[in-house]
Amino acid sequence: MKYCYSCAQVRDADGATIKSGISAKELMERAGKALADAVLRAMEETRIDDALFVCGGGNNGGDGFVAARILMEAGKDVQVLCLAKRFSKECENAKAAYEGEVFERIPRRRYALIVDCLFGTGLTRAPEGDEAALIDFIENSGAYVISCDLPSGLSESGIAYPHCVHANGTITIGHMKYALLLADGADCAGKITIAEIGILTPERGAEIWGNEDLKMYFPHRRSHTHKGTHGDATILAGGKYTGAAFLAAGACLKSGAGYTRLRVTKELLPSAIGKLPSCILSEYEGIDGELLNSDCIALGMGAEADECFYDLLKELIVKYTGTLVVDAGALNALSEFGLEVLKEKACKIILMPHIGEFSRLTGKNVQEILHSPVELAMEFAKKYGVVVILKNNRSVITDGERVAINTTGSPVLAKGGSGDVLSGFLAGTVARGVPCFEAACVTSYVLGKAGECVANEMGEYAPDATDVIACLPKVMCDIVS
Repeated sequence: MKYCYSCAQVRDADGATIKSGISAKELMERAGKALADAVLRAMEETRIDDALFVCGGGNNGGDGFVAARILMEAGKDVQVLCLAKRFSKECENAKAAYEGEVFERIPRRRYALIVDCLFGTGLTRAPEGDEAALIDFIENSGAYVISCDLPSGLSESGIAYPHCVHANGTITIGHMKYALLLADGADCAGKITIAEIGILTPERGAEIWGNEDLKMYFPHRRSHTHKGTHGDATILAGGKYTGAAFLAAGACLKSGAGYTRLRVTKELLPSAIGKLPSCILSEYEGIDGELLNSDCIALGMGAEADECFYDLLKELIVKYTGTLVVDAGALNALSEFGLEVLKEKACKIILMPHIGEFSRLTGKNVQEILHSPVELAMEFAKKYGVVVILKNNRSVITDGERVAINTTGSPVLAKGGSGDVLSGFLAGTVARGVPCFEAACVTSYVLGKAGECVANEMGEYAPDATDVIACLPKVMCDIVS
């Protein structure tokens, strides 16, 4: 299992490392050496002979001065551009030790490789003046760009300010950071390399799941088995968006659950007949024993958030003892008619809001959520005792204690129906016995990989949700192989 951390956690770990006896100067030397090694590799791979380091006056700039000194001592053609007027103590010392030329104005010469060492972590405002000009210089250079720690202009939440570097690669110091994965970070960072320099590991990090972590949730099945041993999942459909139910049920069929039941309203029943022959199709006429005996029920996909639907949801929450997967219209019903019913639950609950739905659930505006997705999702999950999948290009998954950031995905999934696929696949995965938090991590990862798989085969524009469903089996086979 890999982990990532907030920039604040890494700074605290950095401070604790210094207190343990490793000096700030030594840590900067290590960081600069790691950066120099990465730049040297890039120069060799791209056959570029020279590099320009663009340094700020803080410790990130100090890392750049150290790296430039090391490369110059190794006989490489490097220069430094620095417009800073004030310097941290460590940066000033590193600058003094660098004996090469330091440009104090933006050069006209074009460089094929630029190393961005302007800000790193700690940026709490939009770059302006000389800082913005330097970022624009890097962005418009056409050079291969390596950023140190974080691309300059990227906030610690992963939101890019109007002036922000888009790097080909980022060498992040010490540990992986949320900012490189969340929101715009995924687009700004390029290829991410972690430079281990002996900084202590923070106590609690966000989990990053990979293929190896998922294998145990797709165990080899013994031959002496039957459908009743692999769980019973129900897709409870209703509302005017009828396709959502079929997408969810179709994905559930690929999950490995023994039974996939599709319960539809009387109005929807004629159009559902024959659509998914492998589903157990029946008309929904109210909460009955068969429904309550399901291991997992997914609802809300395609549903309208009216009071009648809220009454159904509320009754299930207080009567049902399995796991509820709550999505779309069900989330909006909770937002409109009351969240307190969650505290009366007899069942386990997984909520699957995208950013807009989470805004309605919490009363926070979208920007607040984008700037603190991990903290707000954890706070909500803990308050109501639920698992939350806060869906975005990098989804945050939490039960209030553990947290994971899903790093798989593709713009292919930015189409209607992707959330319905996740709901159905999640329902079946829970039904076959995977615990809620782990099931949320597993299914988010697999869906993201399916999106990547489809994009590789069909491009990012043409595929729809049915193509993603068709790719789920291939992804699962790759995981267990």
